Amino acid sequence: MAIRIIMGIVTLLAIVQGLAPDLDTVGIVPIVLVVLGVTYAVMGVDADNPTTVLVVAIAVGAASGAQVLSHIPMVGSYLDAIVASLSMALYASVIGVLTMRIVNHLKG
Repeated sequence: MAIRIIMGIVTLLAIVQGLAPDLDTVGIVPIVLVVLGVTYAVMGVDADNPTTVLVVAIAVGAASGAQVLSHIPMVGSYLDAIVASLSMALYASVIGVLTMRIVNHLKG
């Protein structure tokens, strides 16, 4: 249940950041996205088999970097901004997976 709540908050924050980035004058939304991404990885990803999360993070990051949705008239730039915020959280979850694997390896 907590994982669904985390993903819902990440999605909501990504939409807000993508559609109205000027609302966040302090810059707290990216920090919250990163913290939630790491939390998602620690709580919801199996450190021994993180393939799905890693592949999705790479795919979303590549789509965000290529700005493929910007070719859609009128709404493409907003969609690209939303995907960029989602990729930030996914990249943070990759760091969470890496940390978990290191800790598990050190434990033996």
